[in-house]
Amino acid sequence: MSPGQAGTSATVEVDPRSLRRVALAYAPSADGQPDPGEIVWTWVPYEERDGRGKDRPVVVVAASGADAFLAVQLTSKAHDGSRDFVPLGTGAWDAAGRPSWANIDRVFVVHTAGMRREAASLDAKRYLKLAEALSARYGWR
Repeated sequence: MSPGQAGTSATVEVDPRSLRRVALAYAPSADGQPDPGEIVWTWVPYEERDGRGKDRPVVVVAASGADAFLAVQLTSKAHDGSRDFVPLGTGAWDAAGRPSWANIDRVFVVHTAGMRREAASLDAKRYLKLAEALSARYGWR
């Protein structure tokens, strides 16, 4: 079983519109803990919500408690022009050097025990671009 797949450390999708006081602040730190701006791997449930899912990279966007973090899923499938995806370009999180997009239509709670590893960090400029898109869509500050 993958980290984040079940139990108290399970990665779960949340309704981003129900979240009010989300503090978006860039704070990566290579300390083994998820931090805003970092890309980590966790089990992500499929959109069908039928119990299936797979290990995927996500961008941590904010803390959400002592051991919980808000994150959005990354994909290497091109989504140019879609308002649900923020283009992030290439980075060390993808060994093949493929461009990535952040899906801002789905938001997840990730727990430290539910992540597999830190992959890399976004630079501050790309994190700000993602944070601005999330703020515009959900009213987060």
